[in-house]
Amino acid sequence: MSHNPLYFLTVVFLSLWLISCSATKNNHDDTGDLVHSSCLHANYPTICLRTLTSFKGPAKTHRDLAQAAVKVSLSRARKVSKYITQVSSSVNNGTNKRERGALSDCVEQLSDSVEELNKTLSELKHLRGETFRWQMSNAETWASAALTNEDTCLDGFENVDGKVKSDVKKKITGVARVTSNALYMINRLGETRDMPSFNP
Repeated sequence: MSHNPLYFLTVVFLSLWLISCSATKNNHDDTGDLVHSSCLHANYPTICLRTLTSFKGPAKTHRDLAQAAVKVSLSRARKVSKYITQVSSSVNNGTNKRERGALSDCVEQLSDSVEELNKTLSELKHLRGETFRWQMSNAETWASAALTNEDTCLDGFENVDGKVKSDVKKKITGVARVTSNALYMINRLGETRDMPSFNP
């Protein structure tokens, strides 16, 4: 029986394509499972799932997820910091004194938060096996400090009755929640000791 070369090549091509599709599907399933299982016990699981499943980038390891969570938090913090700065600079002397003070303090606190999240992300990007514990301690400390600054900003509006209070508090609360989730992912990374994923 003679074999048609074209038929043979077609069969080989289809076989390789099916294998590739199967591997891709399994990879996506594994990634989805990792995100779901990691977000399950986060402080804000719904927010965690929404932000990390839609995040563009690899999420194959606990290290990837921790970095992604910090990137989400950093992006939000930068946007809200810019917004608060604009609001603070636009208020006039006729604005409630407590509101002006709260806004001014919040500008500084969010600026510090952005800086701390930047340092956190940098540390997670350069993890080394021999200094893993020390670096994780740094990342946890900075992420915790960022969250504290965001919470302090929120606290500053407790006794404020100005018109911007509601909008500002909503935005800051959103940042604080994703930062809280990022801190959880960092702590989870420290517990997993996923050392094979770290490059020398």
